[in-house]
Amino acid sequence: MTKESIDSPAKKTSSRRSFLKAGVGTLAAGAGAVSMPHVARAKTKTLKIQAAWGGGIFLENAKSYVDRVHAMAGDALKIDLLPVNSVVKTSQMQDAVHRGVLDGAHYVPAYWYSKSKAASLFGTGPCFGWSSQEVLGWVNYGGGQELFDELMGSLGLNVVSFFNSPMPAQPMGWFKEEIKDASQMKGLKYRTVGLAADVLLEMGMSVVQLPGGEIQPAMKSGLIDAAEFNNPTSDRDFGMQDVSKDYHLASFHQSQEFFEVTFNKKTYDRLAPELQAILKYASEAENSNFYWHNTKRYSEDLVKLREQGVNVHRTPDSVMAEQLKAWDVVVDRIAGEDEFFAKVVKSQKAYAEEVMGYLNLNQPDYKLAYKHYFG
Repeated sequence: MTKESIDSPAKKTSSRRSFLKAGVGTLAAGAGAVSMPHVARAKTKTLKIQAAWGGGIFLENAKSYVDRVHAMAGDALKIDLLPVNSVVKTSQMQDAVHRGVLDGAHYVPAYWYSKSKAASLFGTGPCFGWSSQEVLGWVNYGGGQELFDELMGSLGLNVVSFFNSPMPAQPMGWFKEEIKDASQMKGLKYRTVGLAADVLLEMGMSVVQLPGGEIQPAMKSGLIDAAEFNNPTSDRDFGMQDVSKDYHLASFHQSQEFFEVTFNKKTYDRLAPELQAILKYASEAENSNFYWHNTKRYSEDLVKLREQGVNVHRTPDSVMAEQLKAWDVVVDRIAGEDEFFAKVVKSQKAYAEEVMGYLNLNQPDYKLAYKHYFG
């Protein structure tokens, strides 16, 4: 074979084409391997959380929190939200979370108040001139969360909790006649929960603690004479307008409250930090949504209650003044028996005095403006 035949232009071109074809094929195969790597996807973590609500607006609120978690977590975290009594009764929810029977719960601290009366200070305590918004401010910036965590530690509870959804003051509730004086309340069998039970007992009422779904049947049967739950929407859903026509708004018995979303601490600690943050900040985000959404619904349903023949009254200031006096007696008594309770009250008073001192000086009289435009 001559040198010329080896180095001929035709041969060189053919060899170059063969090389290029082989190279392109190799690169294509390589590119395919790079673009479609074998990556194992992390398994979705699912948390089973039971709500204290079987339906109605509060279950909608619980779902709203879950929706926020899902929107931020994507496929990494899923919450299976279970309605009331799905796994355990409401009174057993905290223990179930502590033991890991449930991964979490959506309820209010007043529902496990029997373990510690200090629990009721986190949402259903005395009014030191503040609303739910400011109590949540105390939780986040006034040492409230740290005190709550201390309480959990003292009770030996394996839980971590976040608070959200600042509720408007709860109505004094449904009566068989208009209440014009506190003396009319003496001896009445009345439904409420938490520390409010102690306060109204101090005012001479006979208090019965019942789950929300049992209130209307109890009043219909005469088991109780009067009752409160939380708001016009829930009350209307329960059918309270069918057993009473006198509805009193404004009260200090539960003038501030919010939800507690609690998780089994071991389960929470095993989550990736970014998922822990999502559970926390979804709770914060739900604060605004709850207030905007629920106040609109409450006002709409109050109009509907009036249309159904309900007489809506504002509780007289004289009655609310008696409630404050009863609060003083109850708080002083429990604080004298419970050092931690006294510690929480002292912290709350310090925060309320400072923050409400500013707000009361700065806020205009919104009721004056309302009357100017709407009468």
